[in-house]
Amino acid sequence: MTISQPTERRTIRLVSLCGLALLVGAITGLGAIALRALIGLLHNVFFLGQLSWHYDANLPTPASPWGPAVILAPVVGGAIVLFLVRRFAPEAKGHGVPEVMDSIYYKEGRIRPVVVLIKSLASALSIGSGASVGREGPIIQIGSGIGSAIGQLSRLATWQTITLVAAGAGAGIAATFNTPLGAVMFAVELMLPELSARTFLPVVLATGTATYVGRQFFGVGPAFSAPLERLPDLVASVSIELLPLYVALGLICGLASALFVRTLYWTEDLFDGIKLNPYLLNAIGMLSIGVLMYVMFVAFGDYHTQGVGYSTIEDILHGNIGVAWMLALLFATKLVATSVSLGAGASGGIFSPSLFLGATLGGCFGAICQSLFPNLGLSPVLCAIIGMAGIVGGATGAAMTAILMIFEMTRDYAVTVPAIIAVACAIGLRRVLVFENIYTLKLARRGHRIPKDRHSHMFLIRHAAGIMARVVGSVELQALTPRAETGWSPTSGNAFLVVIDAQRVVGVIPAGQDGSYSPTAPILRDFTVVRDDDFLQAIMRRLTRKRRAVALVIKGGGVPRASKVLGVITRTEIANAMMADFTG
Repeated sequence: MTISQPTERRTIRLVSLCGLALLVGAITGLGAIALRALIGLLHNVFFLGQLSWHYDANLPTPASPWGPAVILAPVVGGAIVLFLVRRFAPEAKGHGVPEVMDSIYYKEGRIRPVVVLIKSLASALSIGSGASVGREGPIIQIGSGIGSAIGQLSRLATWQTITLVAAGAGAGIAATFNTPLGAVMFAVELMLPELSARTFLPVVLATGTATYVGRQFFGVGPAFSAPLERLPDLVASVSIELLPLYVALGLICGLASALFVRTLYWTEDLFDGIKLNPYLLNAIGMLSIGVLMYVMFVAFGDYHTQGVGYSTIEDILHGNIGVAWMLALLFATKLVATSVSLGAGASGGIFSPSLFLGATLGGCFGAICQSLFPNLGLSPVLCAIIGMAGIVGGATGAAMTAILMIFEMTRDYAVTVPAIIAVACAIGLRRVLVFENIYTLKLARRGHRIPKDRHSHMFLIRHAAGIMARVVGSVELQALTPRAETGWSPTSGNAFLVVIDAQRVVGVIPAGQDGSYSPTAPILRDFTVVRDDDFLQAIMRRLTRKRRAVALVIKGGGVPRASKVLGVITRTEIANAMMADFTG
């Protein structure tokens, strides 16, 4: 199935857009159910040799009847995943969320429908066969793809299609984790370029609908449970004596988040740089994952590093794993397993591994503090929950998402204040060490920069190359008359010529689309320089700060040589971009 880009787009009323968002939420909720069922079927086939849909990821996987041969499960699954991704949808490789962000900021919300199918199959195979990845990245990409398909089929304006893409992403998170509030914040913090009633309401409706659909199959309980007797009460958790420890835990999570980001992309670069047959390279990587999980099972009775790792998190929250060295070992092995899985070509998310890393790191910190300061009441369980929020927030940069989702996933209100402190510290330190988060770094490495701030209108994410008036040639300054040194007020639809004096660009003059011009044309010298991939928001800020009337758009930035000048942006082009955004 191929959806062609329509030549005519339309803007529908908000009530109609909300109706489509309800449809996106319902379909995405069903998609989350189907994905989890498929993961369960494949997990049972690969590990237990059974044809069964039933699989509770929060319970440990029993010993495989295959014995040591279970180490081949990730190899077989990885080979099929690699074939599907290379043959049908390269966008389905990796953790998915960056591709959705790329479609929002660089592809006008367009996601190929085939990605939904291939991402579902590839991720279910990766997770089911033992790769150390999460299921939230796939369902985000699946939900976003559904929103994009509906937007394209309905021939919606770009901003409305993007809104449905963000709504699908939030709906996927809500359905798979039963976290409607956190899902809304995920869409707001990481997906929506514009935050207003016209974009927020569809997202809320989609996430609420998906949550309702998911609860019909998964129940209303939280994703994780922690016995209340193992948690301190609300007063103890916010006592002033614990504040320095929460700050310390947050900083450690920030350091670990930076390590996670760097390790993940270093491993991907390592695999990309090895000149071997891709299937052989994938087999080597996935075999190491199989060996690691089997060694963990032989040593500790659980395949700790395989799949989403929820059973290990559940054990930590129930106090079944509370020894510092064991938790530190689990942190290190999961970090390696996730990086190798994604580097070797697995398809899956990083949210679940982030939860695992946070639980083990926080639990380790809590165990050490409990032995050093037994009277403070700081437990490994409490620190594990705070650590989950810290790593998720630190790695993704989504502060409110991390805080709200951890609260909804554990239903423990006592951790909210400590989590706020830890997440703030984690994000702050991670940004010092690695400015980009784990999602945006992937795009930044391919030259696709994502704004760090949410905006109030869609036109602010338009690129210079998309709104500029075209430069159609150049002219020597000597060819123009002296009285051309006057000011000039540009009109809509102008093309321009670059004015050159001794190989230097000294200004621009209006011209016809065929390059024709008048020798008495006024020269505009009052310009600044921007890159072709700069966002309009940054261009407007630069024009204001420099007090310039026009911006020359340069390919890749640098010195404004005539051959590099692609176009011109004046107030006319900015106004046109704004007016196009407000047609609805």
